[in-house]
Amino acid sequence: MGFRDKVVYQVYPKSFCDSNHDGWGDLKGIISKLDYLEKLGIDYIWINPVFISPQKDNGYDVADYRRIDPRYGTMQDLEELCEAARNHNIDIMLDMVFNHTSTDHEWFQKALAGDEKYRKYYFFRKPSENGGAPNNWQSKFGGSAWQYVDELNEYYLHLFDPGQADLDWTNPDVREECADIVRFWMGKGVRGFRFDVINLISKAGFDDDPNEFDGRQFYTDGPHVHEYLKELNENSFGRDSFCMTVGEMSSTTIDNCIRYSGSESHELTSVFTFHHLKVDYKNQKKWELQPFDFKELKRLLALWQTEMQVKDAWNANFWNNHDQPRALSRFGDDKNYPAESGKMLATVIHMMRGTPYIFEGEEIGMTNAYFTDIRQYKDVESINIYDILKKEGKDEQEILHILNERSRDNARTPMQWDDSPNAGFTDGIPWISVNENYRSVNAEKALKEPDSLFYHYQKLIRLRKQYPVIQSGLFRHILEDHDSVYAFMRTLDDTSLICVNNFYGKETEISLDDIDGYRILISSYKDTEPRNHMILRPYESFVMIRG
Repeated sequence: MGFRDKVVYQVYPKSFCDSNHDGWGDLKGIISKLDYLEKLGIDYIWINPVFISPQKDNGYDVADYRRIDPRYGTMQDLEELCEAARNHNIDIMLDMVFNHTSTDHEWFQKALAGDEKYRKYYFFRKPSENGGAPNNWQSKFGGSAWQYVDELNEYYLHLFDPGQADLDWTNPDVREECADIVRFWMGKGVRGFRFDVINLISKAGFDDDPNEFDGRQFYTDGPHVHEYLKELNENSFGRDSFCMTVGEMSSTTIDNCIRYSGSESHELTSVFTFHHLKVDYKNQKKWELQPFDFKELKRLLALWQTEMQVKDAWNANFWNNHDQPRALSRFGDDKNYPAESGKMLATVIHMMRGTPYIFEGEEIGMTNAYFTDIRQYKDVESINIYDILKKEGKDEQEILHILNERSRDNARTPMQWDDSPNAGFTDGIPWISVNENYRSVNAEKALKEPDSLFYHYQKLIRLRKQYPVIQSGLFRHILEDHDSVYAFMRTLDDTSLICVNNFYGKETEISLDDIDGYRILISSYKDTEPRNHMILRPYESFVMIRG
């Protein structure tokens, strides 16, 4: 595989850089920051959806897959971005939302108007015998997964917002439409694609869910999903060996992900999975808080590393994205040890087997927003859960605390470029409030400090390109029973690498076996000296290599 030395940087365009003073990030804003991204050393920019959309779900409700939303710019801007990025040794990865379209999409509007061809693009069903929804499935955003249409006396399926109608992939016309959309963007110079919740596209019937009532067992990793992805590969991105792909896999399994991303699968280059980001969900429920379960976190990280490598399948390694709280606030210590814990978290991701993903601002230590008023939140999921928890009797401060920890808006506050008003993101009024810590946490400051988190990320990226063992070495979990350290070894031919990471803000002792001949590659402290017996400092993290 030709992608093992690559690193991807995710841009949430709405919040990255505003070039036209309207408070909303745009494509020209991304172009203006290519020097910064080239300095960091990344290879791909994954951009969240910039297509025409009513923004019911921040662009993941696409109304036209072939047009750029004017809020982000023009098609010419996108073409210019592809060309300019390539001149900076960077390729563009676009976000494809193929499980559903916006209900504003022409296909859905034609379906509502009675066009039989387009009715078959979606799941329209008659009411159940009792006159209600066709089954008891629940939307991932709360409420029924079915929306009633009066004039048709039918429901349509939406696993997410009612404005996001699920596409019926059993229809070959739908599959060809999606392949044609990918080919269209490849023609514009796009060399990578991230596929949103792509493992939900094959539904296995529409029976009531007897257990959780959310229905996921009927549509997750469904019966035909692998053949659909093979077909999409063959008819679009698979025609370009330099086109990198990643699938977002909801509630998936290792066995399926081996099939999605195995070197001989001919489906996708890699997969995003989320099991490791649920270790602080009490009772596996997102809106119930608990300290993260470190032992479970280690187990899951190591399990996916070791199992995926057996069949040469490929992980996307990440802590952060537009749907997750900031990892520095979640698994690190953004108050007392922001630099040390930030470096530790970065080292873990970049030294494991798989493609590292950096989310905008992660490389300078951006934190959760810690908003104090519900009116500061913009995300539909957060607003919905606020209302739900209010009805359950929780008080305002408790709900705000939960949102402080869990809201997707924690990731979506504007990129902090400098200490000028609005953090240099915009000269206008930002669409969402800037984090109040921008004067102390910003890119301009990070670039001036030789030992900053930014330069730690830069070095990690360079090391991946320099050492084949980081790109392709086998993974082995070590110090498995340690209460506060996640450590592993990577080996390739005669080269071995050891990565040790203290996940807590207190000292801890470790014992390592034979470390003769090892030298330090990178560390979160300047003076780390590897010994067989060591006292690790708070959040101390280091990598050493032999051979």
